[in-house]
Amino acid sequence: MNLLVAALIVASYFICMRLSSSAIKKLGGAKAVKPYRLKYISKTVGIALLGFHLALLISALGFEYTQVSIFLSSVFAVIGVALFAQWSILSNITASLIIFFDFPYRVGDKIQVMDKDDDISGIIEEITLFHVLIRRREELITYPNTLILQKGVIKNPEKSKAEDNKEPAESRPAEVQ
Repeated sequence: MNLLVAALIVASYFICMRLSSSAIKKLGGAKAVKPYRLKYISKTVGIALLGFHLALLISALGFEYTQVSIFLSSVFAVIGVALFAQWSILSNITASLIIFFDFPYRVGDKIQVMDKDDDISGIIEEITLFHVLIRRREELITYPNTLILQKGVIKNPEKSKAEDNKEPAESRPAEVQ
């Protein structure tokens, strides 16, 4: 009986992988997301599904809760110590998932990040797994995903790339009358 339940869990994993993959492709196509970004998102969702189905499989095979909890707490302790300094990488990956599913800005939009210390404005050139690339004239600004979710962002659809590349008025010579 346990083997039948285990086989159903494995089959469920493959079905969930196929359904999530097609849903991500469909949503990515509707949002015009680049294929390599869809690959990253699919891998991240696949890892989460694998973890969930492994937990179900371990439970179905009859391992006791205490055995599993001791093993997992040991593994998580080692992973926690190893990744403590890398928490920002994990938060950027999580922010990337949030940006993929619910981000009101797309590649090509002119934005301004409300940062009191710096002027972070320009046109979104790319959204990657760890950061957003913003083009401002000849500069390419790399802005972390976690920060772009934490700060206010103004979208300026009426301004074009041509306006962004114009020289500021104070740098142009004054007209002679």
